[in-house]
Amino acid sequence: MNDQRAGRLGIGVIGAGHVGPVLASALAGAGHALVGVSAVSEASRERAEAMLPGVPILEIPTIVERSELVLIAIPDAELEALVAGLAATGTWRPGQIVVHTAPGLGIGVLEPVQRAGSIPLAIHPAMSFTGTSLDLARLAETFFAVTGPAPVLPIGQALVVEMGGEPVVIAEDDREAYGEAIETARVFSRSIVEQASGILNGIGVEQPGAYLSSLVRSAVDDALSAER
Repeated sequence: MNDQRAGRLGIGVIGAGHVGPVLASALAGAGHALVGVSAVSEASRERAEAMLPGVPILEIPTIVERSELVLIAIPDAELEALVAGLAATGTWRPGQIVVHTAPGLGIGVLEPVQRAGSIPLAIHPAMSFTGTSLDLARLAETFFAVTGPAPVLPIGQALVVEMGGEPVVIAEDDREAYGEAIETARVFSRSIVEQASGILNGIGVEQPGAYLSSLVRSAVDDALSAER
């Protein structure tokens, strides 16, 4: 790791959806140790086993107790209740780093973590995830929003660099607007492709997604270039 923060961390992952296992795999590739991952559904268990072979699937309190850094990658709507519930049972530990990946939420949702003496960070990668190893290469082209108390921002930035991304500091008060921008881009991109594919399918074009691939990618690249 760079000189901002030395040493290897024991990392636990809460959530085995499309995001958590990918980021955990990237951190493991940077030399950190994965102590456990939580996975409830059969699909999430299979994803965890595929992306994080040999990493034990554990209950959430056990993961928190064993980890120096806890990565929470669960649906946004579930985050507040999870954090508060673990605080109510005294599970969070002083000095522990706690990172969530919800785009529109800053560290306010991690207030119970702070009260327990843990270090809160909100880190969101601005990319669409497949939940497979294909995502690892994409991280190298991805910007990450980093929000946290000023003294610990270098920790979040260092973690992003280790995953191959580019950290961008987003202020706590701007996190909601950031989340809106991310959701707008995601929903708009998907809906436009689905609409265009439906029209092509209706006139008999086979594999409309493949047909549109080059056009959509080049159009998006052109639009993004105009904003640089």
